[in-house]
Amino acid sequence: GLRTALAPRVLTPQVCSPFATGPRQSNGTFYEFRTYFLKPSKTNEFLENFKNSVHLRTAHSEMIGYWTVEFGGRTNRVFHIWKYDNFAHRTAVRKALAKDKEWQERFLIPNLAFIDKQEVEITYLVPWCKIGTPPKEGVYELATFQMKPGGPALWGNAFKRAVNAHVELGYSTLVGVFHTEYGALNRVHVLWWNESADSRAAGRHWSHEDPRVVAAVRESVSYLESQQNTFLIPTSFSPLK
Repeated sequence: GLRTALAPRVLTPQVCSPFATGPRQSNGTFYEFRTYFLKPSKTNEFLENFKNSVHLRTAHSEMIGYWTVEFGGRTNRVFHIWKYDNFAHRTAVRKALAKDKEWQERFLIPNLAFIDKQEVEITYLVPWCKIGTPPKEGVYELATFQMKPGGPALWGNAFKRAVNAHVELGYSTLVGVFHTEYGALNRVHVLWWNESADSRAAGRHWSHEDPRVVAAVRESVSYLESQQNTFLIPTSFSPLK
């Protein structure tokens, strides 16, 4: 009746988090980060064997990129990113791989002994970012930021401004910004492309002297606990070159 229509509605407050809403919730797509720590004497052999068998693996799911680690922490590492529609998709792929005799016999079983250990993270692209395609072959940098507890509702906007300051001023080419879901929480990975190691060094030098970048980064740094930068070289069979 009229009384009901005129009664004030109770509004439930909503907390909007830039990284935790949007595309991640609407389509479920996530990206699996895999790092293999290889035995130094077997790194080249492992990569050559994977190159010869990569088509067997990519027949099951999409590989975004595959890199070797040049600088930043332990070397003799390979880092690769795989795309899945959702967790059911990943489960189906893992089951199919376990039944794929050619993949098991030609690559997996003979090469498992070359791996010392492996690390796996599940990440989502932040809603304001799509995976970019670099203009030509180059080198990559994975900048990993461990932010203070509190989640994107606390530090998301400041982090976005810091990333976009670099993008808008052209100091590096952004490939993707990923927020970790399984792994260390409050962690964000930013994947950059540069034409060469020297162009990256020059861009970083100039960006650190640009007051627009300095101001944006200073705000984000107040929420930062630690940062790790890894310099990556794409393999010959990596989709991202």
